[in-house]
Amino acid sequence: MKIDLCTRLQPQPLPPSRFVFPDPRGASPSGFVAAGGDLAPETIVAAYRAGLFPWPHDGVDTLWWSPDPRAILVPERFHVSRRLARRVRQQRFRITVDAAFGKVIAACAIRPEGTWITPGIMRAYLRLHSLGWAHSFEVWNPEGRLVGGLYGLFVDGLFGAESMFHRASDASKIALLALCQHAPRSGIELIDVQLETPHLASLGSQAIPRERYLELLLRARASGQPNQ
Repeated sequence: MKIDLCTRLQPQPLPPSRFVFPDPRGASPSGFVAAGGDLAPETIVAAYRAGLFPWPHDGVDTLWWSPDPRAILVPERFHVSRRLARRVRQQRFRITVDAAFGKVIAACAIRPEGTWITPGIMRAYLRLHSLGWAHSFEVWNPEGRLVGGLYGLFVDGLFGAESMFHRASDASKIALLALCQHAPRSGIELIDVQLETPHLASLGSQAIPRERYLELLLRARASGQPNQ
């Protein structure tokens, strides 16, 4: 599957974060670790490096979580079903990276049941994208319409996949497949999908204990392409 790159995934240096996050091993049973801080680029990057991510609730953006278990996807273990393989062969989808980040995150925020992608979160990740830290994978149909995609944060060897959307059958799966195929070229060792769902499990994700996740995070950061 051909992927058209619009970026080299090279982030700009960030200042040190003003905040020190608690050890995620002390999280509550729900995975909640801390409240407060801000959504500055350096704060969010520091959170990912510590094994946390922001997940707004009840109008509060700066809530930090580290669930146990944690869902991950190892790129080379992505499961391509016969249906998905046939879909990729038969449809002339165009895959791009960072061609329409704003459109992707806006599409991910449109959900009938409501969304955690608040205006504050959207502004934060748009800023991270402008600095080369947050990235999107887009799926376009033959008519040039954006029909699927995902976005996330690339920190050292970790890609934190934040959200996906689709407007055509299997389009979000194709975006995730593109991410997995692109991973070896970009230094992505581990994909964090945060919470397991039946949909993600069918694609090869696995739920692992938080302690194991933190071990894999350290390994991915050590062996992946180091960010600034």
